[in-house]
Amino acid sequence: MAYKDQQEFIDALEKAGELIRIKEYVDPKLEIAEITDRISKSGNGGKALLFENTGYAFPVLMNAYGSKKRMCMALGVQHLDDISKEIEALFKLLTKPKENILDKLSMLPKLSQFASWMPKVKKGRGACQEIQMVNPDLSKLPVITCWPKDGGPFITLPVIHTKDLHSGIRNVGMYRMQVFGPALTGMHWHKHKVSARHFSEYKKAGKRMPVAVALGGDPVYAYSATAPLPENVDEYMLAGFLRKKKVELVKCITQPELEVPADADFVIEGYVDPGEEMIWEGPFGDHTGYYSLPDWYPRFHVTCITHKKNPVYPATIVGIPPQEDAWLGKATERIFLAPIKMTMVPEIIDMEMPVEGVFHNLVIAKIKKEFAGQGQKVMYAMWGAGQMMFNKILVIADELANIQDYGTLARMVFNNLNVSTDVLFTNGPMDVLDHSCSKLGFGGKMCIDGTRKMEEETENRFASPAVSNGLLAVSDFHHFFPEIEQVNILPAAYDIPCLIIAVKKNRKNHIRELHNRICEIIPGIEGVKMVLYIEHNIDPHNLPVALWRFCNNLDPKRDHILIERESKYEPGKLFACLGLDGTRKTKELDGFQRDWPNIIVADDETIASVDKKWDRLQIGSFLPSPSLQYKSQVYGDEAVVQ
Repeated sequence: MAYKDQQEFIDALEKAGELIRIKEYVDPKLEIAEITDRISKSGNGGKALLFENTGYAFPVLMNAYGSKKRMCMALGVQHLDDISKEIEALFKLLTKPKENILDKLSMLPKLSQFASWMPKVKKGRGACQEIQMVNPDLSKLPVITCWPKDGGPFITLPVIHTKDLHSGIRNVGMYRMQVFGPALTGMHWHKHKVSARHFSEYKKAGKRMPVAVALGGDPVYAYSATAPLPENVDEYMLAGFLRKKKVELVKCITQPELEVPADADFVIEGYVDPGEEMIWEGPFGDHTGYYSLPDWYPRFHVTCITHKKNPVYPATIVGIPPQEDAWLGKATERIFLAPIKMTMVPEIIDMEMPVEGVFHNLVIAKIKKEFAGQGQKVMYAMWGAGQMMFNKILVIADELANIQDYGTLARMVFNNLNVSTDVLFTNGPMDVLDHSCSKLGFGGKMCIDGTRKMEEETENRFASPAVSNGLLAVSDFHHFFPEIEQVNILPAAYDIPCLIIAVKKNRKNHIRELHNRICEIIPGIEGVKMVLYIEHNIDPHNLPVALWRFCNNLDPKRDHILIERESKYEPGKLFACLGLDGTRKTKELDGFQRDWPNIIVADDETIASVDKKWDRLQIGSFLPSPSLQYKSQVYGDEAVVQ
């Protein structure tokens, strides 16, 4: 369904019991983020929050997309899979043979429907331009500061419009904007993004690049701006398809080359001058749960700010999962399953992106396996599919697996897995925010082929894993290795042949040597196929946190240690155990040359301030700050590890 505007969406949330209005004063600097973090982690995403008293003329909407129900409401569906099924049905209709004139005529209603989804530029002004600031001043907007080491306030839900210099094709994306002054922000577009390519074209031509930013309007706009669409596919066509009504656009006032949604709450117009010196932007508490560190980005100069009457300023926070962005990611996972299946990977049945993997780090694919090597075929196809090129760890399971039940899935994958032959490593493009890569935006990838193996894929030189759950003892690890803080023996607890070990590194090549020694002297180790090494200050029994930290800190190709040695139980056969070093990397111990970021936690002052006013907020029973459980995992007081 189409919402007339953001206010209609807010009304729908409130009617559904999905919105809390907060009338108590809350400071946009850190306090709004801290309250939102507590609510978003309170179970099932909590509620959407409307902060009505911010010290500014405009209320702030937070956590609007932060649950399965609210994400479905934003997209106008009962279930996220409904959209994927509709896309699949459309694709089949368009590609089926048209044998006669009646078949072709039957397509006309659908083609008419396609036309109804295309965006339309209307004449005159839109509701988004009802009020124009005499002097554009970003300090009049309640732009939030999310985390204590952020470089400043950031606009976090901007729908950013640019156009290709030569073709005039529009791109709509979402990139954070740090506010530096009344009419100046940074424009944080990464080198892989379409807007960055547009910027490069303007730079070659020596021309200023017009940019327009919309905030609010139909909630489907913000989702469409994050969707991994192919280049040259208009995001507003996707928005029209999702809302079943075309998006009405109006021309900007000072940047008439660009159009923005007529129903937006705010529009910020301006330009980027490619010939101008860039600005040092950041740090920013990012969706990985770590700070993204400062770097040079283009300056965005504001030429005009307009808004509708009685607008609401929309914002979001990202940080240690789960957060609101997890549900935007879940929508993408479900919606884009059909295009991947229909165009690139026909054997794919389902796909899962666990919250702990923060989008790109961990992806699970379920396939219908029919021939040897099919897992590798899927691996290459997925790593070549749009933004899936940023994926770090890909796990492939066959049609017998339930990929939403992680425990059952792990048991099945490990049962099918030979770590010597079924785990593949390579290098490739990585998310610029991945701090584990030795080089910015380029690092290691790993595919775990957990499908059942056919005869051609098996090697008889390896021993059958020994049944050794009873032989593995935590006391042995502590006896032989005092640097080991804690061990989670998953074979005993979950029947999964994997260990998670928290270790305090103190020398070069420590993890490599430790893994060698563990595989040599620990009784019962032949029942283990994989060992995950994590930082000493992480509890390996807290699986969501341990896996989130592990996935972020691992460069699989650089950080893997494969041990093959003769089995003690089957002479003439090999025992294999794969170690993966998910610890923090340093220059002194690992030769790592880049800065390593800290994880994101609220400061004590903000936590105490929110604790003090909690009862006055009238948002339910007291919730302690989620940051408290992570304080011991922070190194120093800055965004960069000290």
